Amino acid sequence: MVGDPYETEDDPACYPGSNVLRNIPDLRSDDELEAFEIEAVGARGLEPPPDGRFDPKHYRAFHRHLFQDVYTWAGEYRTIRTAKGGNWFCYPEYISGQMDTVFAMLKGPEFQPGVDVDAFIAKAADFLAELNAIHPFREGNGRTQLTFIRRLGLRAGHPFRSEAVEKEAFLHAMIESFDGRPDALIDELERMLA
Repeated sequence: MVGDPYETEDDPACYPGSNVLRNIPDLRSDDELEAFEIEAVGARGLEPPPDGRFDPKHYRAFHRHLFQDVYTWAGEYRTIRTAKGGNWFCYPEYISGQMDTVFAMLKGPEFQPGVDVDAFIAKAADFLAELNAIHPFREGNGRTQLTFIRRLGLRAGHPFRSEAVEKEAFLHAMIESFDGRPDALIDELERMLA
């Protein structure tokens, strides 16, 4: 679990009496799980991502690919209500419908091959902000978002550099976008362009 802890309602995904998510290697401490998760997801991130149609099913396949060694529920939408920093994400009963709505954006001209870079970046920031507000997975949303947006950039002809992601600046930009201020996220995406 990289970053600040989530606020949740009763969470059956955690070991009883703790905030540690149940995991495949059965690690019971946050530090051990975080170290394992970073290593396992990093290794999967070096592999080719799954092919698909840039739809919610494809996005779930990205999460499954990255977190398959860590969680049995990798690629499945969360079933509990969760928040971070006092901000509640999309309630689980609405996730599927909201994902369909947000992913419909990807059919627009701003995401097609050869699109103008400024149009792509502005719409990509909108897409990421909406996707982050949904927060469809119990854990691993940010890493899945970054992996997926890199793939979108390649498809549109505007690749991003993975090594250009500055974790704290990007996290701050995502928080700003959650509050309806996309400028920092646009700046981060521009900085990440290859």
